[in-house]
Parts: sequence; structure tokens; C-alpha cells
Amino acid sequence: MRYVSTRGTAPELTFEEAMLTGLARDGGLYVPAEVPVMAPGDIAALAGLSYEEVAFRVMRPFIGDAFTDEEFADLIARAYAGFGHEARAPLKQLQPNHFLLELFHGPTLAFKDFAMQLIGQLFEAALKRRGERVTIVGATSGDTGSAAMEAFRGLDAVSVFILFPHGRVSDVQRRQMTTVSEDNAHALALTGNFDDCQARVKDMFNDFAFRDRVRLAGVNSINWARVLAQVVYYFTAAVSLGAPHRAVSFCVPTGNFGDIFAGYIARRMGLPIEKLIVATNQNDILHRALSSGDYVPDGVTPSISPSMDIQVSSNFERALFDAYGRDGAAVAQLMDELKAGGFHISQGALQALRADFASGRASEAETSAMIARARAEMGELLCPHSAVGVHVAQAFTGPTPLVTLATAHPAKFPDAVEAATGIRPALPPRMADLFDRPERVRRVENDLSEIEAVIEEGVFA
Repeated sequence: MRYVSTRGTAPELTFEEAMLTGLARDGGLYVPAEVPVMAPGDIAALAGLSYEEVAFRVMRPFIGDAFTDEEFADLIARAYAGFGHEARAPLKQLQPNHFLLELFHGPTLAFKDFAMQLIGQLFEAALKRRGERVTIVGATSGDTGSAAMEAFRGLDAVSVFILFPHGRVSDVQRRQMTTVSEDNAHALALTGNFDDCQARVKDMFNDFAFRDRVRLAGVNSINWARVLAQVVYYFTAAVSLGAPHRAVSFCVPTGNFGDIFAGYIARRMGLPIEKLIVATNQNDILHRALSSGDYVPDGVTPSISPSMDIQVSSNFERALFDAYGRDGAAVAQLMDELKAGGFHISQGALQALRADFASGRASEAETSAMIARARAEMGELLCPHSAVGVHVAQAFTGPTPLVTLATAHPAKFPDAVEAATGIRPALPPRMADLFDRPERVRRVENDLSEIEAVIEEGVFA
């Protein structure tokens, strides 16, 4: 299995090389040169298997000879051993033919744990074998950071630095990052928004001298291994609802486009997905782009669903790569235009995207109203991001089973949930002391040289 860059000029890599590299040296994102297809019989055979067994069968074709079957199965088992539900990603029925896929039973109560817990195991195994050490740098709008720090805390071969927008994540999200006590984990509060954090991470990857000096690696959803791990729960959910003999649709609360792109890969692998629905909050650039063809950022407006407060959705580049017939030069041109203010998607590419993705948006008022309605009518307490998904899904319900992804536990956003329902959701017992733990955080300005200096200080201390 080989991996190619969405911008066409970086060298092809193996799975392990792509995982440890993160962002391609031409600025692009790695994708598989070919997507393996599962036969209907092989998909049907997933019914009744454990989550770990499904994960092995779905991901195995993508990893080549990076790990033996025994090694890979062991790493998967270790990754999910700490989840709080035996099904790992249980389905719950909300309404007739509308289901909620609970992705918040991991250590940090968000869907990012599915990928990050596995990638932590994969990194550690690969680096030990190589006798190498890396510096992981990531940007977070709230959940990726805590999931990364939880996955890599205390590992000998890794230093991890997470940039988050100061004052723009929930108190629970912040404390899940800033209360990690291990010396190899560092939380950096940046003056700016998530797009600023993400831009500085990309700048560091494109500063090749710095990148090589600190052995930079990335675990944002720019990392292919992150996307791959998220493909699995599309299979477990769909098979539970009758696939491959029955088509299933998915509605996905979307910020950086990684989670829904995993659904696109599942469909490419042969899973019968009828609709993939992009659900955005008021920062609705993806909905606008799919509706009009114009991808033009117009500033981030803070919301009660902060993990979706994004205008530059990195993984959309992967979808554009396929929509433009895998023309890396065309994608590179679009990304240059984005730096200058935005781009227009060609008619052919837009038709290709619309064939794969539908979309909708939820305002702040609609999100709060859905949190209240879900509690009153469906008996479900939703986090604001999941509520965006359930609101958008209402327009797409029909004879095909529809699954909305519940991306985080409501206790991660207690203020928004309490304002809508009068109920303040409690943290699980294992996190009950979160607000009593001491915080460790470094404030940084939105300045590349300052951030790089802080990271070098931490790596070489």
C-alpha cells in the first residue's frame, strides 16, 4: 500500500512513513494511492464481531507490512481497552429510522479518542522499532488536543505540544489539556482562533530546518492514520443496521472534514452509504461551498459548538483531490488561491462533490432548541456539536436508516447544555476531580518564531 500527496510532488510513502510524516513536504495531505474494496460477503461477515475485530479487518489492507497481523491486533486491543462501553461505539435509536452513534465513551469523552488512542499505540511501536524520537505538534479546536495528550502522555519516544485558541474552548476541554502532568506533554494557549493555530502548525511543517531539527510529526486529522481509524465505526454502525443488504446514511457534525471524509472512504471501500451529510454550525463555510461552489472564509464567529468554529477545513483538500480527478497541480493552485482569500470549485468538481456529500447548517438558536427538544422528546442529552448533527439530520430522514454521529459527551459543554435544558451534565466518576487538578499551560502569541522557540526549549530542555 502506497500513499500519495494531494499536491502531487512529494514522494510516495508507505503507511508507516506517511503516519510518522503527517503533512507531505509539498504541503499536501497523504491519501492511499488506491482504496481497497471489501466484497459484500466480507462486509456481511463483520456482523456480530467485536469492535476490535472489525477494526482489524477494515484497516488491515491499508497498513501494508508496517505491522504483523499479531502486532496490529494487539495494538488495536490496547487502544480500546480503556473505553467505557463494551460496544465502544454503541447505537441508540432517537426516532423512527434515526439513530445516534455514541462516540464519546473513550478516555477524553470525544470521538477523537477512537483515532488518537490507536495512533498513540502505532507511533510508540514504530518508534521503538526504529530507535527514534519525534516531536508531535497539533492544533485543536477543543477535542483533538486532549485526546492527543491523553494518548501520548508519558511516552519515552514522543514530546507533544498542542496549540489551542485561548479563551475559545470549553473549561472542560481546556482542563483536559492543561492538567496533564507528564513532562513530555505541553499545552500552548495561542492568542487567536483555531484557524490561526492550524496555520502555525502548517507553517512549522513547511519550515524544513525546524521540522528536521525537532523531528516534527503531526497527529491532527492531516495524518492519514487518524482518518483511517475513524472509518471503522461507519462499518460497525452500518452492519448493525443491515449492511451490506441495506443502505445506510450518515449525518456528521463537521469542522475540519476528517470525520466525514472517513465515511467517504468507507463508501469507497464498498459500504453501501446512501447519503453523507455535512452538518455545520453558524461557521458554515462547507455548507456554503457545497451550495454555491465558492470556498471563501469570512471570519470565525465563536459558538456554543466551539470544535466546529473553523473556516479552513484541512481535510476538504482530500475530497477536492478526488473531485479534481487526483490532479495535484489543480489542488495546489486552489490552496494558493485560498491563501489569497478563497477559491471557486469548478463545475465538474462541484458535481462530483455533490454526488458524495449533502449539507446543512444549524444556527445557535436552532442548536439550543435541538438540545432542549432531544431531552424532552427523545430522552437524550446532547452536546452542542451532536445537536447540530441531529438538527440537520431532520431534513434528511426517510426510508433509509439515518445515523447521526454523537461526537462528544454533553459534560464537556455543561454551560450550553444547562442553558438549553436546565440540567448540568456531570462528568463521569473517573473525571470528577478535573477541576481540582493543577493546570500547566504556556501562553503564546500568534507568532511562528515565538512558538518554535517555545517548542525547542521544551524538546531540548
